[in-house]
Amino acid sequence: MNRRDLCIAMAASAVLPALTTRAVANVAVAGGTLTTVSDGNLVLPPAFVLSELTDAEKAEVASRYGFGEGSYEPPCNLTLFRKGDMTVLFDAGSGGEFMPSAGSLLDSLDAAGVSPEDVTHVLFTHAHPDHLWGIIDDFEDLVFANAEYRIGRAEWDYWTRPETVDEIGAERQAFAVGAARRLAMLEDRIDFFDDGDEVLPGIAAVATVGHTPGHMSFDIVGDGGGVFVTGDAIANPHISFGWPGWKLGSDQDPGTAAATRVALFDRLVAEDRTVAGFHLPGGGIGRVAADGDGYRFDAAE
Repeated sequence: MNRRDLCIAMAASAVLPALTTRAVANVAVAGGTLTTVSDGNLVLPPAFVLSELTDAEKAEVASRYGFGEGSYEPPCNLTLFRKGDMTVLFDAGSGGEFMPSAGSLLDSLDAAGVSPEDVTHVLFTHAHPDHLWGIIDDFEDLVFANAEYRIGRAEWDYWTRPETVDEIGAERQAFAVGAARRLAMLEDRIDFFDDGDEVLPGIAAVATVGHTPGHMSFDIVGDGGGVFVTGDAIANPHISFGWPGWKLGSDQDPGTAAATRVALFDRLVAEDRTVAGFHLPGGGIGRVAADGDGYRFDAAE
C-alpha cells in the first residue's frame, strides 16, 4: 500500500457513518471476564492485503470469498480482561489521528462500564497505528493515565531505533514516525517482556513475529479455560484462514508472518483454543477449525 492509497483510504473513511460503539463479545475466562470492545473499523484498498499474491491467487480469493473489489473494512476489536483488581486492555486503538472510521474505543469502553481511569494495564501486541496511537488524546495527554504499560522488548527496540524510519519504506514511514513519538511519551513508565514471560499473573507472552519484527500474542490461562489473544498474527478472515501459508502485503515480513501463522493455526486447533482476534468478524472471539486444506473461524454466538 503506497502513501497515495493510504491517503485515499483515509479520505474515504471520513464519509462513512461511525460504527456503533459497543462491547461486541463477552466470555467468562480464567476466573475473570474477557470482553472485546469496538474501536470502529479501518477502510483500506484490498491491494493492501493482496499485493504479494499472483494474479492466479487473487482470482482464487475472489472466487471463494468475493474479496478484491471495493474497499476492505476490517473491524478493530480490542480485548479487555477484568479479573480481581486488574483491568487489562490489550492495545490502545487508533485514537483520533489515523482514520475517521476508527477511534471509538473510549465510547465503547464506556458502554462496557469502564472508564479510562479504571484501566490498570495496557499490553501491546505491536506498535502499528490502530494498536498504539490511541494512547494519547487530542491534547497530547495519556488517555490511560493510571495504567502500567508493557510491550515486547524487540518491538520497542525496532520502533525506537533511529534507522527504522529510513528502512521501513515510504509507505510505512508515517507508521514509524507516529510510533516513535508515542513510545517516547511512555519511556519513563513502560516495562518490557520477552517471549514466554508471564507479563501479568495468568497472562503469558508468545512471540508471533512477522506482521512486525517484535509482534506478540498473549495466552490467558487459568481455571475455567483460557483465551489466546492473537493481535494481528491472524489478521485477515479470508486469506489468513483459507491459505495460511500465502504471503500478505499487510505484513512487514510476509514470509516470516506466513510461517508464524501456519504454526499458530496448528497450535490453536490442536489445543482447541478460544481466540480473540483484533480484525476478525463477530467481535473477534471464537475458535479456529480445520476446513479442507485451510481453516475457518467460527465466531462465538
